[in-house]
Amino acid sequence: HKKNFIKNKSGVENSEKIVTNSANNNTNPNNNNNDDGKEMIKTINFDDISTKIERLEYDLSQQTKSTEVMLRLLKNIGKMAKMMNKTVDEVINDGKLLRSLIGPPPNKKPVICVLLFACNRVTVKRNLEQLFKYRNDSEIFPIVVSQDCNHEPTRQIIESYGDKLTFIQQPDQSDIILKGKNQKKFKGYYKISRHYGWALNYTFNVLNYETVLIVEDDLDISSDFFEYFLALYPLLRSDSSLYCISAWNDNGKQSLIEKDPTKLFRSDFFPGLGWMLTKDLWLEFQHKWPKAFWDDWIREPEQRKNRACIRPEISRTRTFGKKGVSNGLFFEKHLKFIHLNDEFVPFTKMNLSYLL
Repeated sequence: HKKNFIKNKSGVENSEKIVTNSANNNTNPNNNNNDDGKEMIKTINFDDISTKIERLEYDLSQQTKSTEVMLRLLKNIGKMAKMMNKTVDEVINDGKLLRSLIGPPPNKKPVICVLLFACNRVTVKRNLEQLFKYRNDSEIFPIVVSQDCNHEPTRQIIESYGDKLTFIQQPDQSDIILKGKNQKKFKGYYKISRHYGWALNYTFNVLNYETVLIVEDDLDISSDFFEYFLALYPLLRSDSSLYCISAWNDNGKQSLIEKDPTKLFRSDFFPGLGWMLTKDLWLEFQHKWPKAFWDDWIREPEQRKNRACIRPEISRTRTFGKKGVSNGLFFEKHLKFIHLNDEFVPFTKMNLSYLL
């Protein structure tokens, strides 16, 4: 057999002739099909075969994607039902819950889930309005609001935003019993820690986000809030000596700070009040999450493990929550004096490698 490749006008080999010589290959003397010695020629169009193979590969890839989505859905339905105190049927029949179970779509962009903690402050609207105002990409920064307390007016405000956000509610509203004198005043801290643990577990392990940016219902944010976190996201993901990025400077009073909005620092003190963490850190924390005072717990050496947070010289958040578990004492003495940055800094266009 001879194989010859035929080239088209552009010189590209695109088909093959398989040539069979009757004199050499016809062993039957009674066979008169090619008794004149003519060649039998069969042409195979490789362009057509290539197209069919590509189509088959595409169909298989789509089936694989569909299977992956279904497996993820089935795996998490039971988990969601348990965490939401619902039956499996209730989850299956709730379209919004099912959409959240599928999780964020495949995306080449970074995805940083903004997790807003709410309770009984109707002023959550103030924070939400700022988040939507300064966010310029909803795919990079999807918003999830987690509410505790079952406060109806707050719930109505959150739900008024519809599909612009994902709304989840902490299902365990049981009372917390504390023994000992003067312990009742700490009950709020126990409820906050319970809410944080549940919502972080849900966001990472049910909604399947890999990075979460935590904000609270009493925070103002600066115009470059999202720019700041987007620029520092690659550092947090790549540098194992970091465990958080924070928007807050605990010493951010006007009289104590330099007037340079571009300055950022590594700190061995966990700042909080607008901070970003990865799923890897949560998997490290989830099984030992404290019953109260979670922020002090994170600052302990056993949790910090010589890792640092990045924080700005000038804060990108400011709290307006005078009323809370601390009864406003710390707010009046300190928090209300923290300066909120008022100058946009294009951090994503800057070289931040000095922080590594």
